[in-house]
Amino acid sequence: MKRPSHLQWSLLFMRASIFVVMLMWTLDKFINPGHAAKVYEKFYWLTDLNVPLMAVIGTVELIILVGFLLGLYKRFSYGAVLVFHAISTVSSFQQYLAPFEGPNLLFFAAWPMLAGCLMLYLLRDEDNFMTVKR
Repeated sequence: MKRPSHLQWSLLFMRASIFVVMLMWTLDKFINPGHAAKVYEKFYWLTDLNVPLMAVIGTVELIILVGFLLGLYKRFSYGAVLVFHAISTVSSFQQYLAPFEGPNLLFFAAWPMLAGCLMLYLLRDEDNFMTVKR
């Protein structure tokens, strides 16, 4: 068996770290659906999201995230994670306009993660280490 390259290790760690962040946001929909609904209302302008709907959204996200972590259907799963995070990053535009108010400075961490999501999507054919082979 061929030894994984530095690129392979880097892609694996990037995939795993993005998975962890996205997993926490997904678990919020199950553990604290009221908080998740407030986030959707503030940043995505979606109102009246109830607990069952948050569970459905969370379930769909979880399925996509597991596929992402395992390297399944990369064009779809990596692309979906990229789109999810891009929407999340762009929808926070007001926080970028006042970076030193409250916790707004933390929102800038979304940009390197977005770059990582894009990198993984563009290099998805190279990301083969510790993925499920079809």
